[in-house]
Amino acid sequence: MITLLTLSYSSLSLATVTLDGHSITPAIIASIADGETVAIAPAATERVKKAHQVLIEAAQNGQKIYGLTVGVGLNKDRPMVDVHGKLTDEVIAASKKFNIGLLHAHSGGIGEPMGQRVARATMATRLNTLLTGGGGVQPEVIDAYVAFLNKGITPVIPRDGSIGEGDITVISHIGLAMIGEGYVYYQGKKVPAQAALTSSKTPVVAPYAKDALSILSSNAYSAASAALALNSLAHLLPLNSLMYATSLEALNGNVSPFLKNTLALRPYPEVVAMGEHLRNLLNGSSLWQHDDNSPLQDPLSFRSGVYLLAELQRSYQQAYDQLLVQLNSSDDNPGVAIGVTAPTDRPQDKLGYVDQGGVKGAVLPTANFEPLPWVLPFEQLSLALAHNSLANAQQVVKLNNPSFTGLTRFLGTDNTVHAFGAMEKTVMSLAMRNKELAIPVSMDYMPVAGDIEDIATNAPEVAKRLQQQIDNSYQLLGILLMHDAQAIDLRKQRNNGFAISAPTSALYDALRKQVKFMDTDHPLSPDFAAAAQVLREFDVQSVKAK
Repeated sequence: MITLLTLSYSSLSLATVTLDGHSITPAIIASIADGETVAIAPAATERVKKAHQVLIEAAQNGQKIYGLTVGVGLNKDRPMVDVHGKLTDEVIAASKKFNIGLLHAHSGGIGEPMGQRVARATMATRLNTLLTGGGGVQPEVIDAYVAFLNKGITPVIPRDGSIGEGDITVISHIGLAMIGEGYVYYQGKKVPAQAALTSSKTPVVAPYAKDALSILSSNAYSAASAALALNSLAHLLPLNSLMYATSLEALNGNVSPFLKNTLALRPYPEVVAMGEHLRNLLNGSSLWQHDDNSPLQDPLSFRSGVYLLAELQRSYQQAYDQLLVQLNSSDDNPGVAIGVTAPTDRPQDKLGYVDQGGVKGAVLPTANFEPLPWVLPFEQLSLALAHNSLANAQQVVKLNNPSFTGLTRFLGTDNTVHAFGAMEKTVMSLAMRNKELAIPVSMDYMPVAGDIEDIATNAPEVAKRLQQQIDNSYQLLGILLMHDAQAIDLRKQRNNGFAISAPTSALYDALRKQVKFMDTDHPLSPDFAAAAQVLREFDVQSVKAK
C-alpha cells in the first residue's frame, strides 16, 4: 500500500513553480502536491533573511518573545532562553535545546497518516507563508522545505489532532522529519527520516530562535486541505451548470425562469450572470421551440436551478478570495514585520520595534492564527453545495416520473422490469450524506491549553467535509447524467426532431462512449462508477457556450 500511495518523482517530467510568498493559488498548491518542484524568488529569500535579523535583534535588545525567550501557550510566563543582549554559543545551544523540546512536545497527531498529496500541499502552503518573512525563521528552514519537496521526501504525518486554531499537533511532525526524527516516504518506501536525509544528502535542520514555533504553529494543514478542495471544486462548478442544462433537456423543461427579462425583475448580479450562462449553454436546443407538451412551470428543483447554481458560484468565489489571503500572508504569532516603525509614541504602539545597526522592523504578538475569516465562507460553500445535491436528487426522482416527463415510468423500455426505479435510494443516500456534511462544525469545541485557548474553528474538519461533498457530488451527478441520457434517448425515439445543444451533446457523447442506453435491466454499479469517472475526466473548459 505504501508503494501504491507513494508519488513518483522525476525531475525530467516536472515543472518548477517559483514561490514568492504573495502569489500562490489553490491550483499551484495542487500542482506541487502532484509532484511539481519549487524554487524561491530572490526577493523572498532576501525577505526571509531580513526578518530573521529583525527577530534576533529584538531578542538581543531584551524583548520578551513568545516561543523564543519565553515559553508558549500557558507557559508564556516562563523564561526559556535568556539572551543577555547577545547570542553567545551558550545561548544558541540553549535555544536549540528549547526548539527541539517544542517539536517533541507538540508532535501529537493521531490516526492514519494523511495522504502524501495532502502532506506535500501542507509543506508548500507553509513554505509560501514563511516567505512573507512573518515567521522570522533562519534561511536553513526554507532550504529544508525546498529540499523535501524537490527530492520527494514526504513526512509521515498523522492526519488528526488539530481543532483549527493552528495545526500544531499535526504539522509539528514535519519539523520532526527535518531534525532527522520520525518517518518519511522516500523513493517508494516508508523509512526513518534520518535514513532519507542521509541518502538524499539533505542536511538536518538545527532549529533555534523561533524556528520550531514557526514550523509547527500555523494553519498550513487546514489551508492546504481547503486549497485542494477548492481546486477540485473548480472543475465541478462548470460541470454543475452543464449538468443542469442537460437535465432540463431531459425533462423537456421550461426556460422562462432564467430568461433575461425574468431575472431583471429581481436582479441579483450572480443570478443574472448565471442566467446568461445557462441560456448560452442551451443555445440550439429544442427547449427554445414551441411545444404544446412543455409545462408552464417545472418542479422547484428545476425551476430554481439558476438560483442554486448562482449561489454555489458566489459562495465559491467568496471562499476562494478569503483563502487566498490566508495562503499569501503570515499567520504567525508573534509575527515579524520588516522595515516598519512605531505609528505613535504610545508605549504599547512602540512595543516590539527595533531600529539599529541597519535592522528595522518589529516582532509583534498577534492573533493572526485565527482562520475564521475563511472557515465561515467554507461552511457557507458546503451549505450551497448541499442545496444543489438535494436538488440533483429530486431531479432524478422527477425524471423517473411520467407525470413530469411524459416518458415511461423509471425511464424503462419494453424489455425492462424495474429500470431506474430502485436507484432513487442510492441518489438520495448521497444527497443526505452531503446534507449531513454541510452541518456547521466550526463551533464544536471546548477550552484547552490551561483554559487560555478557549475558542477554535475545526478548520481541518471543515475542509475535509467539503472535499467529501465534492467526491460524493461526482457520484451523484454521474447517476443523474445516466438518467438524463436515458431520458434524452427516449425522447428522441418519440420525436425525431428533438435536439439538444452542442455543449450538452458533448457531455452526452462522452457518457455514451462509456455507458450505453439501458434497454434491459442489469447491475448498475459499474455504470455508476463509469459515469462518475466521465465527469471527473470531462474537459468542461473545452465546451463553448454560444
